[in-house]
Amino acid sequence: MFGAVTHRKFITQRSLWIRGFVTSSNRDQGLNKVAGDSCWRDLTCMQYHYETQMLPNPISYYLHQMPSFAHMLQVLTSHAFELVVPFFLFMGRRMCILHGALQIAFQVVQILSGNLAFLNWLAIVPSIACFDDATIGFLFPSDKEPIKDQVYPLEPGKDERSPPAVPSGFKLRPYVNIAVGILIVYLSIPLLLNRLMSPQVSETIFSPLRIVNTYTTFSRVTKVRTEIILQGTSHPNHDDPSAVWEEYEFKCKPGDLKRSPCFLSPFQYRLDWLMWYAALQTYEQNEWVIHLAGKLLAAGNGTSPLLQFNPFMGKQPPRWIRGEQFIYKFSRIGGKHANEGKWWHRKRIGPYFPPVNVNGLKMFFRDRSWPHPPEP
Repeated sequence: MFGAVTHRKFITQRSLWIRGFVTSSNRDQGLNKVAGDSCWRDLTCMQYHYETQMLPNPISYYLHQMPSFAHMLQVLTSHAFELVVPFFLFMGRRMCILHGALQIAFQVVQILSGNLAFLNWLAIVPSIACFDDATIGFLFPSDKEPIKDQVYPLEPGKDERSPPAVPSGFKLRPYVNIAVGILIVYLSIPLLLNRLMSPQVSETIFSPLRIVNTYTTFSRVTKVRTEIILQGTSHPNHDDPSAVWEEYEFKCKPGDLKRSPCFLSPFQYRLDWLMWYAALQTYEQNEWVIHLAGKLLAAGNGTSPLLQFNPFMGKQPPRWIRGEQFIYKFSRIGGKHANEGKWWHRKRIGPYFPPVNVNGLKMFFRDRSWPHPPEP
């Protein structure tokens, strides 16, 4: 990292291409949000986000309890970081360093406020390029002498205190950077025109080079949290009112009302995430949920390790499994549910999929060329 280029102009240290990429990514993130959901325009999105994101953590619980004006301020801050701060990259060395520091801080806050897995960690990586050698040299101390004093003597024919010569290749580099920047702007024109369309095209690549697209996270914020709860029973008749239905628990997904939300980032429980997406649609659109139910009915050894709690572990598998759908809400601090030790309270919506058994799934599995789960 360190070398004789330590004090050259910042444009020769960090490519304009990197700056253009970071600016374009953050700008598109902000524009997609503003254009995608009215709550980003009326500043109410954060009133829902902490409760309805994929896998909330305990900090999400407390942030959700904040007053409305605090949530509005958070949305304004998000807009500033995604629509204004990225342009600091083009305002000289100090402003570029400030951009890197602010963006990393912004991502760290998001990491702490929810389990977004590796998304925010990856977003930190481009910002590291904002820090030049002179800024972060203190992180790499030398037992002998300062890094600069070790590097300058390596320049042949130069006094160790004289500034290093600029290679001829660096004279061409600014023009290449500018050309790449112009290319990115040109490729962004269809994306910007898309902003004026109604309805807009989302999550689409707009250039053959695949460097300009409309993908963004949270362009639309879910306003109500729905959860699929898988339940099993050993009763031979699933319609019998006396049938006892026991619930499966996932590693991190909300289920048990008294279980604390988990800290997870940057790891990701993929099944838990997929269950969040499935709850936004029907089981016909997510047939893998029925496949999961079939595996649980057959007591598949590869399925139980994906769960936090299997009520039928160590005993006969259930005869029936069903999916029930609930609306989950955070309990209010000091309220009835919180005083009972509950992080959540819930209300049943209805069935997500009807009770199924191994025999009843034979045709369903055969039509999809899935291996039929064996009889337990």
